[in-house]
Amino acid sequence: MFGYIRPQKSELLVREFEEYNGIYCALCRSLGREYGPFARLALNYDCTFYALLLFALSSGGQPGFSKGRCVVNPLKKCFFCRERNNSLSSAAALTIILAYYKVCDDVADSGFFRSLFARFSLLFLHHAHKKADTRYPKLEKAVSKAMRKQQTVEIGNSPGVDLCAEPTAGMMAELFADAAGPEKSGTPAAQVLRETGYCLGRWTYLIDAADDLPKDIRRKSFNPFAVKFQLDEKSPPEALKQARYYANSVLNGTLSQLDAAADLLELGCFEPAIRNIIFLGLPMMQRQRLFRKENGNVRSL
Repeated sequence: MFGYIRPQKSELLVREFEEYNGIYCALCRSLGREYGPFARLALNYDCTFYALLLFALSSGGQPGFSKGRCVVNPLKKCFFCRERNNSLSSAAALTIILAYYKVCDDVADSGFFRSLFARFSLLFLHHAHKKADTRYPKLEKAVSKAMRKQQTVEIGNSPGVDLCAEPTAGMMAELFADAAGPEKSGTPAAQVLRETGYCLGRWTYLIDAADDLPKDIRRKSFNPFAVKFQLDEKSPPEALKQARYYANSVLNGTLSQLDAAADLLELGCFEPAIRNIIFLGLPMMQRQRLFRKENGNVRSL
């Protein structure tokens, strides 16, 4: 479920895109510094967005950036954020925690041979996850609670799409509300963040399920859209197309709710990049993943 929360690069200024990449590279450095070199493999766009949001909500102002050699590829120069603060550490911890539970889910959903790589990855993630849990227990608690709820929902009797999306939506709502800080707990600003996180979490789960639908049907893995439309390997292409268009309509409704909440966000630095991701990047990603051979099926923003 990683990699969907991206910016639309063509609509960012050069400076804005460099700053976005700077946070991405800084998160990579933070992962390696705090959890070891293999932790860099867990780096993803979704947690980069979380880091941007934490920076935007902090009172520290615009962070500083520097140019240096890429740690992974020393021949390449990169523009990275040189700050070492709680925003990057929290995003790094969330990256590890999400990666750990994603790998655990892969092990549970796959056969022995298909899950060999996931089992091997757990050897490296186990210690890093334990370290992240010790440093940020609230993050671990939110994610683990959502994973338990997800498992309970999926083994239920024909769960609906909305019910299946609820655990991820609730997790993101909790994470975003906590990002406001204890001093703003219960305030309208925290409520706006909670609603934004809820809608973003719901969208992320649904786009992941819609994107994985053909693969899940082949592997006979759980997928809420396959359950709703009773799809299997013998289903005709028209049935799959109907499920995809239904997913698109549900996702568009979620995007509309997300836009309304995001319009009320009070952001500091990185506001252009954050708004670009929400208002332009998400619809672009939805269009690419659901309609690879078609265009114009996602509403324009």
